[in-house]
Amino acid sequence: MDTGAHYTLYHPKWYRRPVSVWWWLESWPYTQFVLRELTSLAVAYFALLTLWQAYAIRRGPEAYARFLARLASPLFIVFDVIAFFFVLFHSFTWFNLTPKAMVVRVRGKRVRDSVIIGVNYVAWAVISITLAWILLRGGG
Repeated sequence: MDTGAHYTLYHPKWYRRPVSVWWWLESWPYTQFVLRELTSLAVAYFALLTLWQAYAIRRGPEAYARFLARLASPLFIVFDVIAFFFVLFHSFTWFNLTPKAMVVRVRGKRVRDSVIIGVNYVAWAVISITLAWILLRGGG
């Protein structure tokens, strides 16, 4: 049985322009889009790492000490540094896209994109500084 398409006089064969696998390298916005999507893997990695840490804490001091020893290995350190830069890229590109995903109006007028982006960066800085202050002073 032939399952291929049968073209008749009334059903022309459609033209489909061939698209390269590397289409996203043709322009910087496309490249940013694909890289931002790929950097989601680094975000997932840090989420899993946090769950692994919680699991190690739950299992007791010995398990947590083993967890910390694994994280201190050179392979983990290199991987964490690379993943950190991917997460930073992910955050910067997402903050810069926020005005396109969220339209804010005040008194009927649309808030400028730069204000929305700036508020995101300020909130990020305040939260980061607060967390650093809490963690560096010993947590309590």
